Amino acid sequence: MSVLDAALQMLEKHPLCDNCLGRQFALLARGVENDERGKALKLSLRMQASVQKLNGETEGLCTLKILAGNGFSVEAGETLRQSRKRVPKPEQACLLCDGKFQSLDALVQKALREAACYEYATFLVGIELPTAVEEREDEFKAALNVVYGESIRHEFGRLLGKRLEEQTGKTVEFRKPDLAVIVNPWAETIALQVNPLFVAGRYCKLVRDIPQSKWFCGSCRGKGCEKCGGTGKLYPESVEEIVSKPLLEAAEGEKSAFHASGREDVDARMLGSGRPFVVEVSKPMKRNLDLAKVKEAINAIGEGKVQVSRLRFTSRDLVRKLKKAESAQKEYRVLIEFGRDVTEEELRDLEAKLTGVSIKQQTPLRVLHRRADLTRERYIYKVKVKKVAPKQAEMIVRCQGGLYVKELVSSDEGRTVPSIPELLGTGANTLKLDVLKVIVNDLDR
Repeated sequence: MSVLDAALQMLEKHPLCDNCLGRQFALLARGVENDERGKALKLSLRMQASVQKLNGETEGLCTLKILAGNGFSVEAGETLRQSRKRVPKPEQACLLCDGKFQSLDALVQKALREAACYEYATFLVGIELPTAVEEREDEFKAALNVVYGESIRHEFGRLLGKRLEEQTGKTVEFRKPDLAVIVNPWAETIALQVNPLFVAGRYCKLVRDIPQSKWFCGSCRGKGCEKCGGTGKLYPESVEEIVSKPLLEAAEGEKSAFHASGREDVDARMLGSGRPFVVEVSKPMKRNLDLAKVKEAINAIGEGKVQVSRLRFTSRDLVRKLKKAESAQKEYRVLIEFGRDVTEEELRDLEAKLTGVSIKQQTPLRVLHRRADLTRERYIYKVKVKKVAPKQAEMIVRCQGGLYVKELVSSDEGRTVPSIPELLGTGANTLKLDVLKVIVNDLDR
């Protein structure tokens, strides 16, 4: 069957607008829009009908009547009038689109108004269709053996995306758009999905007794009670709050989430080049942030307590990498107090026995309420110990992330093996703990 015969067969059975007729042959003659393709098919059919009519063939009049009725062709109707033939009354709407392609410009203007308050460089159009519309199209394609067509969903999305690009100068992005415009042509509604803004950096925590994230009161679970002084928190501030608040305000977002490569204890400092983090801002109205100013604002709020560096824009991919990098190498400094005087010889022996060793740790008693009771194995790359008092020493530990250093020092009632008490034959406890390095350089790119 020729293309014209197939088009005529479709029109003979159903009313089709230019878009919906042309769309059934979208894979043929690329570079032409479906409405132009539909008009061309109807024009070719009208020309063919004119030849048949001039030759006295009745098929010509039949084709003109089909075009005037199901094809919405004013020109075919005019030809019939000139021939003093009855002109069929055109159908009210196209079978497949109900005439919704005529509303494209109005939908574009509505989408522009909805998106006007958001900064974005890239966008994607998504189409919501009534189930009945898609089922009707599927039945149409199956009945008429359509093999070169484009879906109605795809055509709506493509045309709206193209017009929005022309109007805004923004770019359609399929993988990670800043903004998704969800359009329902039948309900004539526009919904925006504003994708999060991600800002990465590193933070240093210069003082103790500040948690990394908000620490809600266990009694009231954040509602506020006598125990927490009505704040809902056990600590007045956190790294998360100090870092996230200026970013959230600058982006005019709805809320934020703080992601980091591991965490230090609340009584430990995070020194050196800092710990990698990502702040995720939901529904940001602003994206073109001056990160130098944001950094100044964060460091002013956190002066003497929390400082950030290396701020840059990133994506959700880095959040996944952060979680995977929690077991990357870390370096700690711990001030240890022993149960008795220790000798230099014992400390050198301790260095040798802990360097290049795998440590088996059962979940520490202090975190057992929130972590599964498992035995984890972590590797120690290097240990250096320096005596600072008869019963005290400073130990530098370079190890695989996830090692519980305090439990390495105390043994945690034998749940860490080997441990310093086991190796020295005396009790030990941590006086001070600092994280010196979080070694995951690939996260800074």
